[in-house]
Formats: sequence, structure tokens, C-alpha cells
Amino acid sequence: MATYLVLGGTGKTGRRLARQLSSAGHSVRAGARTPGSGAPGVEPVRFDWDDDATWGPALTGADGAYLVPPALRTDHPPLLGRLAAQAADAGLGRLVLLSARGVDQGPANPLIEVERAVTAAAGDRLAVTVVRPSWFAQNATESFFRPGIEQGALVAPTGDGAVPWIDAEDIAAVAAAALTGDGHAGRVYELSGPRALTLTETAAVLAPYAGRAVRHVDLPVEQWVEDAAGNGLPREYAQLLGGLFEVIRAGHEAALSDGVQQALGRAPTSYEEWAAREAGRLAA
Repeated sequence: MATYLVLGGTGKTGRRLARQLSSAGHSVRAGARTPGSGAPGVEPVRFDWDDDATWGPALTGADGAYLVPPALRTDHPPLLGRLAAQAADAGLGRLVLLSARGVDQGPANPLIEVERAVTAAAGDRLAVTVVRPSWFAQNATESFFRPGIEQGALVAPTGDGAVPWIDAEDIAAVAAAALTGDGHAGRVYELSGPRALTLTETAAVLAPYAGRAVRHVDLPVEQWVEDAAGNGLPREYAQLLGGLFEVIRAGHEAALSDGVQQALGRAPTSYEEWAAREAGRLAA
């Protein structure tokens, strides 16, 4: 069995990937700035994007790594490029990079520069697979939509635009396949759920499991950005999210992608299936 470094080891996709790899018998290092105690079978290691002295120990002896750009920042392309080069020097064979669907379209997104930086640094020394998911279903339970949902409001400046929400478990499963299996080198997997839902439809799916009425609250993108920045989200990151909301509002996020089927040979989890599984979190 192999050894894998999973960055963002306490995050939405990272901790799920760490669990899946560990369950398959692999050795897993979960890298995070504050590693914590770690899940059973997962070794927590310190990894800090702003302290490159933590990079080498995390990489040494690993066969592959899952790269998650640092959250709430937009200055990360050079960091990811340097890390990919260091991974190649350390003898890793495979990298899986978490990106996002649509980074090569619409408003300028630093993740496309991250993809280019990692690919260039890896050269022919590393097999790189890029995973580009749509919006996470878990944004309703583990991210910025949750506080509003707890008050019965799904606040998003999206108009009638629709989103094919993707389950983070599916993202992790694709990443695990790319790290451990053959045939994924050089692939870019765009991932979505099987059906696009407007935010009004999304709220209707959530309500029975949340145990309360939930409605979509639409508002101008500019107001959402101001509110988010006022609540502590870095303004540059809030503006980036605002641009992504504009993509939804314009109807450009509704298209479906078949990356889960390509990578795993099965259909992705539906939003309804995800909500039923997460009923306990939604009702909490």
C-alpha cells in the first residue's frame, strides 16, 4: 500500500479523501495548519502555506498528494507551483489538484493560474490530475449558507440560475481514484451532480430535512459582497464569490458534467440523496 499526503486534511474534501484512502488500507497524512488529533488511521501533520519549512517533512516518503489551494486567498498560484516542484524533487509520483468548474470561463479566477503553475512545475516528473467540481452540496451544512439556513433563509444573489450541486464524497472518491489507479494522468475531470436546481428548488429540498421552512433570499450581488465583507470575509475573496454568483445568475453554471461517471463508472449522488443522508446535520 502507498502513502499519501492530503492537504486541507480537515476540510470538506480533504477529510473525506483521507478517510476513503485510509479505509482502503493506505497510509495517510492529513496536512493542515492546525492538524488536530486526526481521524482513526490518519496521521495529522502540520502544513502551513506561509511556512515552507513545513512542506518538506509532509512530502518526504509520500507517493502522491492531494493539493487544495489555501482558502480565503487569491494569491496562491506561485505557492502551488513551488509546492509541485518540491513534490517532484521529493520523488512523489502523482498529484491531484482541487480546482473548480468554469475557471477557464467567465470572470478571472486565480485557480486557472494555479492549474497552469502546477502543471508547469510538474513537467514530466509528476502525473497530475485536475478535479474541477461545481458548487459543493456541503455548502448548506459546513459553509457560508449554513447560518442563513438555520434562520430559514438560503441567501444567494443568483436569481433563477441553477446549480448541479456535487457531493464532496463524490469529489473525494474521484481524487482517490486518480491517486491510486491508472488512466487518470493528465485528465481534467469536471464534476457535477445529476440535476441542476435553482436556489428556490434547493431550498425546497432542504426544508423537510432542516425541520423548518427555508426560502431563497435573492439580493443584488453587490449587496451580498458588502454583507459578506462586513461579516469578516476578506473583501477580495467576497468579490471573487460575487463573480461566481453572477455566473449562476446568468445561467452558465446549470450545465451538467460527467466527470464522476468518467472517473468512477457510476452516476454522481443527487442533491436529494445527499440531503436525506445529511438530515441530522441539516436539523442541528
